[in-house]
Amino acid sequence: MPNDTRILAVDDREENLTALAAVLDALPVDVVPVTSGQAALKELLNDEFALILLDVVMPEMDGFETARHIKSRPRTRDIPIIFLTAGGAAGEQAFRGYSAGAADYLTKPFDPWLLRAKVSVFVDLHRRNLELQRQAKLLRQTLAEGDGGDVLAGCERLISALDERLQKVEEDAALIRAGEPAGDLDEHVADLRLVLDALAAGT
Repeated sequence: MPNDTRILAVDDREENLTALAAVLDALPVDVVPVTSGQAALKELLNDEFALILLDVVMPEMDGFETARHIKSRPRTRDIPIIFLTAGGAAGEQAFRGYSAGAADYLTKPFDPWLLRAKVSVFVDLHRRNLELQRQAKLLRQTLAEGDGGDVLAGCERLISALDERLQKVEEDAALIRAGEPAGDLDEHVADLRLVLDALAAGT
């Protein structure tokens, strides 16, 4: 059965795409491989992705130019990008990668365990964000359909609490995208879960 979470892998070498798919096979994700920046931009028009693994050195449109196009589109600008490239001028390329909007940067040959760990973080953030969006939609529907003052007041309290906790999780996500540690993420997610549980219980 296909997974709900999709990852776009962009590399002009088929063997690298095969290796990426093998490394990520243990995760509950679908890896969509493409061999050029143009193909990546086309794929992003059709599907939603939790993460993009992007090779730097590619013919015609390299990874930096591809990333600039991705970040310039409202639909795709918030998708995190991990750049993957061979060693060598890694320092300069890393700077250019972060300037182009990369959330992280790994040099080849990369450690499979490290790549899986990093991908897992972004996949988990993506799923939590989707859950928050669903819960926010449900709250808005409840507000719109509620007839009694008690229902309205209860929903307003839940929305206020949800907004407060969601903001903290979004701040943690921004830190991670910037390559910084988010040590309070687990605590903030637990606080958010309390609100979601209250919603599910109908309080």
